Amino acid sequence: MGKGWDVFISSTNPLSGWHLFMVNDLISPQSQQMERQLTTVWQSLTPTSCPRFYNFHLHTRCSDGQMTPEGLIEQAIHQELQGLAITDHHCVAGYYRAQRWLTEHCHYPSLRPQLWTGIEITANLDGTEVHILGYDFDPTHPVLDPYLTGDRPDKYYAQAPKVIKALHDAGGLVVLAHPARYRQPASHLIPAAARHGIDGVEAFYAYGNPKPWQSSVPQMEEVCYLGDLYNLFRTCGTDSHGESIMYRL
Repeated sequence: MGKGWDVFISSTNPLSGWHLFMVNDLISPQSQQMERQLTTVWQSLTPTSCPRFYNFHLHTRCSDGQMTPEGLIEQAIHQELQGLAITDHHCVAGYYRAQRWLTEHCHYPSLRPQLWTGIEITANLDGTEVHILGYDFDPTHPVLDPYLTGDRPDKYYAQAPKVIKALHDAGGLVVLAHPARYRQPASHLIPAAARHGIDGVEAFYAYGNPKPWQSSVPQMEEVCYLGDLYNLFRTCGTDSHGESIMYRL
């Protein structure tokens, strides 16, 4: 294995105690256990964790996906997924529907995957349009109202520092989605996002549509290296928009 593989295969995230203290400072006491659970999962992720065990980037018909939230969560159970987040664009209706389905139809705790709140928000980061993912936030917090309209926020609210702060104020964790997919390179955007207080980067991501799904190695190496450099969590997701949670399309 080359040096790049040594960088990203390790499941240990070099987070300092200061960083963890600051994250926990932003969340309410009742959500700290869930938050700790999520960050522990993120620290354990490897390039093969997604989509077999965890998937933190999924879309439903509530935004621009093809699956119903109920169908998505049924697939997650069938695939024996351990945890996931529905990250529809600018809405959380899919989360509520999936959570309701779990409550009404999944009566065996051993079969139930952990479902975290999630959202994907279009934002402006240093003049570049990017997508920012939020997780484990309080979806009823009024600070999120400008981001839950079903459409991209207006220019004022779309500034990355405002998006990041709003999600933090709602008790959430914030991640830069697919950092190697934008007009500006990841080497510019990840440091910029880190300066604004982002918590993580979507390190394990397929930049094509490979079947079976696998994270794109060159981009993964760069994103993992930069994420470690700025003490950021690594996340993973298929960014599913089609009829299967196992692929993007």
